[in-house]
Amino acid sequence: MQGETVRKSIRSDATSVFVRGFGYVFIGLFALCCLIPFLLVLGTSFTKESDIMLHGFNLWPRVFSTFAYKIVFENPQQIIGAYIVTICITVIGTFVGLFLIAMTGYALQRPDFEQRNAISFYIYFTTLFSGGLVPFYLLIHQYLGLGDNYLAVLLPGLMSPFLIIMMKSFTKSIPHAITESAKIDGAGDFTIFLRLILPMATPALATIGLFIALGYWNEWYNAMLFLSADMKYRPLQLFLYNVITSADYIRNSSASSNVPLRDMPLESMKMATAIVATGPVILFYPFIQRYFIQGITVGAVKG
Repeated sequence: MQGETVRKSIRSDATSVFVRGFGYVFIGLFALCCLIPFLLVLGTSFTKESDIMLHGFNLWPRVFSTFAYKIVFENPQQIIGAYIVTICITVIGTFVGLFLIAMTGYALQRPDFEQRNAISFYIYFTTLFSGGLVPFYLLIHQYLGLGDNYLAVLLPGLMSPFLIIMMKSFTKSIPHAITESAKIDGAGDFTIFLRLILPMATPALATIGLFIALGYWNEWYNAMLFLSADMKYRPLQLFLYNVITSADYIRNSSASSNVPLRDMPLESMKMATAIVATGPVILFYPFIQRYFIQGITVGAVKG
Protein backbone atom coordinates (compact mmCIF):
# COMPACT_ATOMS: atom_id res chain seq x y z
CA MET A 1 0.00 0.00 0.00
CA GLN A 2 2.79 2.36 0.88
CA GLY A 3 4.62 1.53 -2.37
CA GLU A 4 1.49 2.34 -4.40
CA THR A 5 1.24 5.70 -2.66
CA VAL A 6 4.88 6.46 -3.46
CA ARG A 7 4.36 5.56 -7.14
CA LYS A 8 1.29 7.83 -7.37
CA SER A 9 3.26 10.64 -5.79
CA ILE A 10 6.11 10.16 -8.30
CA ARG A 11 3.68 10.14 -11.23
CA SER A 12 1.98 13.27 -9.88
CA ASP A 13 5.33 15.06 -9.54
CA ALA A 14 6.37 14.00 -13.05
CA THR A 15 3.07 15.29 -14.48
CA SER A 16 3.47 18.56 -12.62
CA VAL A 17 7.01 19.01 -13.94
CA PHE A 18 5.88 18.25 -17.50
CA VAL A 19 2.96 20.70 -17.36
CA ARG A 20 5.12 23.38 -15.81
CA GLY A 21 7.89 22.86 -18.37
CA PHE A 22 5.41 22.96 -21.25
CA GLY A 23 3.96 26.17 -19.84
CA TYR A 24 7.38 27.79 -19.58
CA VAL A 25 8.27 26.80 -23.15
CA PHE A 26 4.95 28.04 -24.52
CA ILE A 27 5.12 31.35 -22.65
CA GLY A 28 8.77 31.78 -23.70
CA LEU A 29 7.91 31.26 -27.37
CA PHE A 30 4.96 33.60 -27.09
CA ALA A 31 7.15 36.28 -25.45
CA LEU A 32 9.71 35.85 -28.24
CA CYS A 33 7.00 36.32 -30.86
CA CYS A 34 6.01 39.57 -29.12
CA LEU A 35 9.63 40.73 -28.87
CA ILE A 36 10.61 40.08 -32.50
CA PRO A 37 8.42 42.85 -34.00
CA PHE A 38 9.91 45.40 -31.60
CA LEU A 39 13.45 44.27 -32.47
CA LEU A 40 12.52 44.52 -36.15
CA VAL A 41 11.36 48.11 -35.65
CA LEU A 42 14.49 48.95 -33.66
CA GLY A 43 16.84 47.37 -36.21
CA THR A 44 15.12 49.04 -39.16
CA SER A 45 15.31 52.45 -37.50
CA PHE A 46 19.13 52.19 -37.58
CA THR A 47 19.28 50.89 -41.17
CA LYS A 48 20.20 53.00 -44.19
CA GLU A 49 17.23 53.70 -46.45
CA SER A 50 18.88 52.36 -49.60
CA ASP A 51 19.59 49.05 -47.87
CA ILE A 52 15.94 48.79 -46.80
CA MET A 53 14.90 49.26 -50.42
CA LEU A 54 17.27 46.50 -51.55
CA HIS A 55 16.92 43.89 -48.78
CA GLY A 56 13.79 44.86 -46.86
CA PHE A 57 13.47 44.93 -43.09
CA ASN A 58 15.98 43.08 -40.88
CA LEU A 59 16.37 42.44 -37.17
CA TRP A 60 19.99 43.59 -37.40
CA PRO A 61 20.94 46.52 -39.65
CA ARG A 62 23.12 45.52 -42.61
CA VAL A 63 24.24 49.11 -43.14
CA PHE A 64 24.14 51.04 -39.86
CA SER A 65 22.83 54.60 -40.05
CA THR A 66 21.49 57.16 -37.59
CA PHE A 67 20.27 59.51 -40.31
CA ALA A 68 16.60 58.90 -39.45
CA TYR A 69 17.16 59.93 -35.83
CA LYS A 70 19.11 63.00 -36.96
CA ILE A 71 16.09 64.16 -38.96
CA VAL A 72 13.65 63.40 -36.15
CA PHE A 73 15.82 65.31 -33.66
CA GLU A 74 16.79 68.00 -36.15
CA ASN A 75 14.93 70.57 -34.09
CA PRO A 76 15.62 69.49 -30.49
CA GLN A 77 13.72 72.43 -29.00
CA GLN A 78 10.53 71.39 -30.77
CA ILE A 79 10.71 67.73 -29.81
CA ILE A 80 11.60 68.56 -26.19
CA GLY A 81 8.64 70.93 -26.09
CA ALA A 82 6.42 68.21 -27.59
CA TYR A 83 7.63 65.76 -24.92
CA ILE A 84 6.90 68.28 -22.14
CA VAL A 85 3.39 68.99 -23.49
CA THR A 86 2.60 65.28 -23.81
CA ILE A 87 3.98 64.42 -20.37
CA CYS A 88 2.03 67.25 -18.72
CA ILE A 89 -1.23 66.30 -20.47
CA THR A 90 -0.66 62.62 -19.64
CA VAL A 91 0.12 63.19 -15.96
CA ILE A 92 -2.67 65.71 -15.32
CA GLY A 93 -5.24 63.79 -17.39
CA THR A 94 -4.35 60.48 -15.75
CA PHE A 95 -4.67 61.73 -12.17
CA VAL A 96 -7.84 63.77 -12.74
CA GLY A 97 -9.48 61.14 -14.94
CA LEU A 98 -8.56 58.34 -12.54
CA PHE A 99 -10.06 60.24 -9.62
CA LEU A 100 -13.32 60.98 -11.49
CA ILE A 101 -13.66 57.43 -12.82
CA ALA A 102 -12.95 55.95 -9.38
CA MET A 103 -15.62 58.12 -7.77
CA THR A 104 -18.13 57.32 -10.51
CA GLY A 105 -17.51 53.57 -10.40
CA TYR A 106 -17.70 53.48 -6.62
CA ALA A 107 -20.96 55.46 -6.53
CA LEU A 108 -22.62 53.28 -9.20
CA GLN A 109 -22.09 50.08 -7.22
CA ARG A 110 -23.43 51.44 -3.92
CA PRO A 111 -26.67 49.57 -3.05
CA ASP A 112 -28.00 52.68 -1.28
CA PHE A 113 -27.72 54.81 -4.44
CA GLU A 114 -31.20 54.69 -5.95
CA GLN A 115 -30.38 56.04 -9.41
CA ARG A 116 -27.41 53.77 -10.01
CA ASN A 117 -29.15 51.56 -12.62
CA ALA A 118 -30.47 54.48 -14.67
CA ILE A 119 -27.10 56.24 -14.73
CA SER A 120 -25.29 52.97 -15.50
CA PHE A 121 -27.60 52.43 -18.48
CA TYR A 122 -26.96 55.99 -19.67
CA ILE A 123 -23.19 55.43 -19.50
CA TYR A 124 -23.46 52.07 -21.27
CA PHE A 125 -25.71 53.60 -23.96
CA THR A 126 -22.92 55.98 -24.98
CA THR A 127 -20.75 53.00 -25.92
CA LEU A 128 -23.32 51.99 -28.56
CA PHE A 129 -24.14 55.38 -30.09
CA SER A 130 -22.27 58.65 -30.44
CA GLY A 131 -23.09 62.08 -31.81
CA GLY A 132 -20.44 61.92 -34.51
CA LEU A 133 -17.47 64.06 -35.45
CA VAL A 134 -19.28 67.25 -36.51
CA PRO A 135 -21.25 67.75 -33.24
CA PHE A 136 -18.11 66.90 -31.28
CA TYR A 137 -16.09 69.49 -33.20
CA LEU A 138 -18.79 72.15 -32.78
CA LEU A 139 -19.03 71.42 -29.06
CA ILE A 140 -15.30 71.74 -28.42
CA HIS A 141 -14.46 74.53 -30.84
CA GLN A 142 -17.59 76.67 -31.00
CA TYR A 143 -19.57 76.24 -27.79
CA LEU A 144 -16.69 75.65 -25.37
CA GLY A 145 -14.27 77.87 -27.27
CA LEU A 146 -11.29 75.55 -26.77
CA GLY A 147 -9.66 76.01 -30.15
CA ASP A 148 -5.84 76.18 -29.79
CA ASN A 149 -6.22 75.18 -26.16
CA TYR A 150 -4.65 72.12 -24.56
CA LEU A 151 -7.94 71.54 -22.71
CA ALA A 152 -9.37 70.39 -26.05
CA VAL A 153 -7.01 67.41 -25.82
CA LEU A 154 -7.30 66.96 -22.05
CA LEU A 155 -11.06 67.06 -21.42
CA PRO A 156 -12.37 64.42 -23.90
CA GLY A 157 -10.16 61.72 -22.41
CA LEU A 158 -11.05 62.23 -18.75
CA MET A 159 -14.04 59.86 -18.70
CA SER A 160 -14.46 56.57 -20.53
CA PRO A 161 -17.59 54.35 -20.29
CA PHE A 162 -15.48 51.19 -20.56
CA LEU A 163 -13.20 52.25 -17.70
CA ILE A 164 -16.15 53.32 -15.55
CA ILE A 165 -17.74 49.90 -16.01
CA MET A 166 -14.42 48.23 -15.17
CA MET A 167 -14.06 50.31 -12.00
CA LYS A 168 -17.65 49.56 -11.01
CA SER A 169 -17.03 45.82 -11.47
CA PHE A 170 -13.91 45.93 -9.33
CA THR A 171 -15.40 47.92 -6.46
CA LYS A 172 -18.20 45.34 -6.21
CA SER A 173 -15.58 43.01 -4.74
CA ILE A 174 -15.22 45.37 -1.76
CA PRO A 175 -17.83 44.41 0.89
CA HIS A 176 -20.48 47.06 1.47
CA ALA A 177 -20.26 46.24 5.18
CA ILE A 178 -17.01 48.24 5.26
CA THR A 179 -18.86 51.34 4.13
CA GLU A 180 -21.67 50.76 6.62
CA SER A 181 -19.30 50.24 9.54
CA ALA A 182 -17.40 53.41 8.62
CA LYS A 183 -20.68 55.35 8.55
CA ILE A 184 -21.57 54.03 12.00
CA ASP A 185 -18.22 55.38 13.21
CA GLY A 186 -19.17 58.80 11.84
CA ALA A 187 -17.17 58.87 8.59
CA GLY A 188 -18.61 60.75 5.63
CA ASP A 189 -18.88 59.41 2.08
CA PHE A 190 -15.83 61.31 0.83
CA THR A 191 -13.74 60.15 3.82
CA ILE A 192 -14.82 56.54 3.19
CA PHE A 193 -13.88 56.85 -0.45
CA LEU A 194 -10.45 58.36 0.18
CA ARG A 195 -9.33 56.38 3.22
CA LEU A 196 -10.97 52.99 2.68
CA ILE A 197 -12.00 52.41 -0.93
CA LEU A 198 -9.02 53.86 -2.79
CA PRO A 199 -6.34 51.92 -0.82
CA MET A 200 -8.22 48.65 -1.42
CA ALA A 201 -8.70 49.42 -5.13
CA THR A 202 -4.99 49.79 -5.95
CA PRO A 203 -4.94 47.06 -8.66
CA ALA A 204 -7.94 48.62 -10.43
CA LEU A 205 -6.45 52.10 -10.14
CA ALA A 206 -3.17 50.91 -11.66
CA THR A 207 -4.97 49.16 -14.51
CA ILE A 208 -7.31 52.03 -15.34
CA GLY A 209 -4.54 54.57 -14.86
CA LEU A 210 -2.43 52.72 -17.43
CA PHE A 211 -5.30 52.76 -19.93
CA ILE A 212 -5.85 56.49 -19.43
CA ALA A 213 -2.14 57.28 -19.62
CA LEU A 214 -1.70 55.30 -22.85
CA GLY A 215 -4.72 57.05 -24.33
CA TYR A 216 -3.26 60.48 -23.60
CA TRP A 217 0.25 59.47 -24.65
CA ASN A 218 -0.93 58.20 -28.04
CA GLU A 219 -3.36 61.09 -28.59
CA TRP A 220 -2.90 62.92 -31.88
CA TYR A 221 -6.32 63.08 -33.54
CA ASN A 222 -7.95 65.61 -31.21
CA ALA A 223 -4.71 67.59 -31.24
CA MET A 224 -4.83 67.65 -35.04
CA LEU A 225 -8.45 68.85 -34.98
CA PHE A 226 -8.20 71.57 -32.37
CA LEU A 227 -4.54 72.66 -32.17
CA SER A 228 -3.43 74.68 -35.16
CA ALA A 229 0.09 74.95 -36.54
CA ASP A 230 0.35 78.43 -35.01
CA MET A 231 0.89 76.88 -31.58
CA LYS A 232 4.53 76.70 -30.63
CA TYR A 233 4.40 73.22 -29.13
CA ARG A 234 1.97 70.42 -29.89
CA PRO A 235 1.78 66.87 -28.49
CA LEU A 236 4.52 64.41 -29.35
CA GLN A 237 2.44 62.06 -31.50
CA LEU A 238 1.18 64.91 -33.67
CA PHE A 239 4.71 66.32 -33.97
CA LEU A 240 6.08 62.96 -35.13
CA TYR A 241 3.13 62.52 -37.49
CA ASN A 242 3.92 65.89 -39.08
CA VAL A 243 7.59 64.91 -39.44
CA ILE A 244 6.63 61.74 -41.33
CA THR A 245 4.07 63.60 -43.45
CA SER A 246 6.59 66.29 -44.38
CA ALA A 247 9.23 63.73 -45.35
CA ASP A 248 6.69 61.82 -47.44
CA TYR A 249 5.60 65.02 -49.16
CA ILE A 250 9.19 65.99 -49.98
CA ARG A 251 9.91 62.54 -51.37
CA ASN A 252 6.79 62.48 -53.52
CA SER A 253 7.42 66.02 -54.76
CA SER A 254 10.97 65.15 -55.76
CA ALA A 255 9.73 62.05 -57.59
CA SER A 256 7.18 64.05 -59.57
CA SER A 257 9.83 66.61 -60.52
CA ASN A 258 12.36 63.91 -61.53
CA VAL A 259 14.69 64.88 -58.69
CA PRO A 260 15.98 61.68 -57.01
CA LEU A 261 15.93 61.61 -53.21
CA ARG A 262 16.82 58.01 -52.53
CA ASP A 263 18.55 58.87 -49.29
CA MET A 264 15.41 60.34 -47.71
CA PRO A 265 14.98 57.82 -44.84
CA LEU A 266 11.20 57.59 -44.99
CA GLU A 267 10.87 53.94 -43.88
CA SER A 268 13.55 54.16 -41.23
CA MET A 269 12.01 57.43 -40.01
CA LYS A 270 8.70 55.67 -39.45
CA MET A 271 10.48 53.11 -37.29
CA ALA A 272 12.51 55.78 -35.51
CA THR A 273 9.39 57.75 -34.60
CA ALA A 274 7.82 54.54 -33.27
CA ILE A 275 10.83 54.02 -31.00
CA VAL A 276 10.79 57.66 -29.85
CA ALA A 277 7.07 57.45 -29.06
CA THR A 278 7.02 54.06 -27.31
CA GLY A 279 10.34 54.22 -25.45
CA PRO A 280 9.09 55.94 -22.27
CA VAL A 281 6.02 53.68 -22.10
CA ILE A 282 8.18 50.54 -22.34
CA LEU A 283 10.43 51.80 -19.53
CA PHE A 284 7.46 52.67 -17.30
CA TYR A 285 5.32 49.56 -17.85
CA PRO A 286 7.38 47.00 -15.81
CA PHE A 287 6.82 48.99 -12.61
CA ILE A 288 3.02 48.57 -12.73
CA GLN A 289 2.79 45.26 -14.59
CA ARG A 290 1.73 43.16 -11.59
CA TYR A 291 -1.00 45.64 -10.64
CA PHE A 292 -2.18 45.73 -14.25
CA ILE A 293 -2.51 41.94 -14.51
CA GLN A 294 -4.21 41.68 -11.11
CA GLY A 295 -6.69 44.45 -11.96
CA ILE A 296 -7.59 42.92 -15.33
CA THR A 297 -8.13 39.49 -13.72
CA VAL A 298 -10.29 40.74 -10.85
CA GLY A 299 -12.31 43.03 -13.12
CA ALA A 300 -12.98 40.18 -15.55
CA VAL A 301 -14.04 37.73 -12.81
CA LYS A 302 -16.28 40.17 -10.97
CA GLY A 303 -17.79 41.58 -14.16
